[in-house]
Amino acid sequence: MLVRVPLVGRLRQSVARETMKLLADGMLGRLAKWLRILGYDTAYFPELDDDELVRLARAEGRVLLTRDEELARRRGVRCFLVESDQVEGQIAQVIAGLGLQAEQPFSRCPVCNAPLQEVEKSQVAGRVPPYVFRTQERFSLCPQCGRIYWRGTHWAKMCQKIAQLRGRQEVGGDAAPHAESR
Repeated sequence: MLVRVPLVGRLRQSVARETMKLLADGMLGRLAKWLRILGYDTAYFPELDDDELVRLARAEGRVLLTRDEELARRRGVRCFLVESDQVEGQIAQVIAGLGLQAEQPFSRCPVCNAPLQEVEKSQVAGRVPPYVFRTQERFSLCPQCGRIYWRGTHWAKMCQKIAQLRGRQEVGGDAAPHAESR
């Protein structure tokens, strides 16, 4: 039986005025990726042990997301126990449980978490497939890992998935950065 470690009210209040920073433990890699796609600052280092995760969460002021009940009970670190086994349920639980506000989807690298930067088309010449270069006008670059993103063939499906996760009809539009990488 899973016991949810309640999130104290002051946690929500203490980070309500700023964007909440998250840290997912090694069991939550898919959740970390999707939280990044949704625009949430979510660190993920699967190689770190529990003590290292706690130290990092404290040092960077992050809420530690975990499926480990023992880890969630640790004192001196803000933790949130993720109960769902499915990533969709995990996302819903984290967003609702932490009271996260909607962020700009496709604004963070889903691989390394760095904020993406929109770049001129000329800056990606020779770095993306020729067809992509000919057919796409908008590109985003991850300054940390160097991946390039654009609105590829599965962008619309990702927008639908995000809308489903957020419980809305439509996501995307002109303002949303890109969702496909190479």
